[in-house]
Amino acid sequence: MRFRDRAEAGRVLAGLLSDLSGRGELPDPLVLALPRGGIAVAAPVARALGAPLDVLVVRKIGAPHHEEFAVGALAPGDAPLFDPDTLDHLGLTEQRLAPVVERERRELARREQRYRGDRPPLDPTGRTVIVVDDGLATGATARAALRHLRNRAPARIVLAVPVGAPDSLDRLAAEADLVVCPHRPAAFSAVGQWYDDFEQLTDADVLDVLQALHTR
Repeated sequence: MRFRDRAEAGRVLAGLLSDLSGRGELPDPLVLALPRGGIAVAAPVARALGAPLDVLVVRKIGAPHHEEFAVGALAPGDAPLFDPDTLDHLGLTEQRLAPVVERERRELARREQRYRGDRPPLDPTGRTVIVVDDGLATGATARAALRHLRNRAPARIVLAVPVGAPDSLDRLAAEADLVVCPHRPAAFSAVGQWYDDFEQLTDADVLDVLQALHTR
């Protein structure tokens, strides 16, 4: 299974989640996108479910000189969440990564201000929260997002991604109440390999989606 773009991936997810909703399994849904890539996938989901859409900004903590390789992640207001096995394997310590954490914390704050301004985050308390991203590789950012949300007392947390690494999805099954992922390829190296168009989104793209849904 390949996706033409994130919009198509979102429509596939929306179909699966609509089926669950029709069976009464997703009461009072709130869709939270992990930007930037997750916003284009989450928009069709929110429309299909008639649910509000918001962003949950989570930042990957990358290894020095190899920033795309996640050794941990950071959610708003939380301590950084590291993968101890990965740190040991790479010979890294939390102290050595402190400058990276501070840089990512600043970028997280910048994006929250850019995307939301003075608007407070939507409250997940007592709701079915559906966390959407464009795919799952190591699962570091998703894990930080799920743990952040768990502390805010949702009724249920659903992780929904179009494609993901099977081992990462298995690990995150313990963090979410339900994981929805239609494509779990055994030969997984990167999320982008499963999209024909995986162009990186901009802050303006995120704002366009949020504005379109908030002004319906």
